[in-house]
Formats: sequence, C-alpha cells, structure tokens
Amino acid sequence: MMKKNEKEFERMVHTHKSTIYTVCYMFSKDQDEVNDLFQEVLMNLWINFDTFQGRSDIKTWIYRVSLNVCVSLDRKKRKTVRRVPLRIDMNPFEDTDNNSLQMEMLRKRIARLGPFDRAVIMLWLENMSYDDIGAVMGISAKNVSVKLYRIKEQLRKMSDEAERK
Repeated sequence: MMKKNEKEFERMVHTHKSTIYTVCYMFSKDQDEVNDLFQEVLMNLWINFDTFQGRSDIKTWIYRVSLNVCVSLDRKKRKTVRRVPLRIDMNPFEDTDNNSLQMEMLRKRIARLGPFDRAVIMLWLENMSYDDIGAVMGISAKNVSVKLYRIKEQLRKMSDEAERK
C-alpha cells in the first residue's frame, strides 16, 4: 500500500504533468532529451516534496523547480560537446499548414533566447499573470513587465531579420 506522501505526489504529477512537460519542451525539441529532462524534474520534485511548505501555489513551485532543473542542465549541456543529430530529409508527421509553420518559427526564435528570457516568455505564453511569473522567476511583477517588453523586441528583431533574407 502506498504511503500518503506517495499518493499526494502521484496526484500532483498527474495534475501538473503538462506544465512540467511544457517547461522541458522549451529547453529541447529532441524527444529523448525532453523525456530525460522530465525524469530529472520528477526526481527533484520528489526529493523536495516534503520541503514544500505551501507558501506559494503548488503550480508556482512546480514551475520554479522545473525551470531550475532545465536551466541548470541546459548550462551543463552548452559546456559539453554538441552532438549532431541524424537528419532525414522528410518527416511524414510534420505539419505543413501555415499556423504550424509560424508556431515552429516562433519556437526556433524563442530557443535562441537565453535560458532566463526563454523561461519568462514561456510562462507568459502559458497565460500566467505578471505576479505569478515574478514568483516563479524570483523577480518583481514590474521587472517581469520590463523583461517581457525587451524579449518581445528581441523576437520582433529576429522576425524582421528573417523577412529581409
């Protein structure tokens, strides 16, 4: 029979798995790497589950742990030798409609941002309030506003550069 904590943890993961997956996906598009990040986040959540004191919303805590794990592993990955993925010229599962192509272009531009900016824009795209984003990122809501303005400007510049090519 499962202990109370294990059941609570399982319920929490079931409720918030899409949040965790979204954060992991923002740091890698490689499915194996996303799965590895997801597992690493789950391990960190489990290790720290007993220390969660409820001072913030559970979703805020999950975002914070997920982002810390992904940013930390992203930094380590950048310091190691890059692997070159095998490329196939065709993907039968790839969407080719205009919305899918635009979403992919946006994802690639967001991937060019630094880890902190990537996290801020991802939380904003998840429709989180500035106060909640600030709580997750450890900055004020006003600072979130300034950061988002600058990030959007960076993304606009990337878009303008792409159009000129």
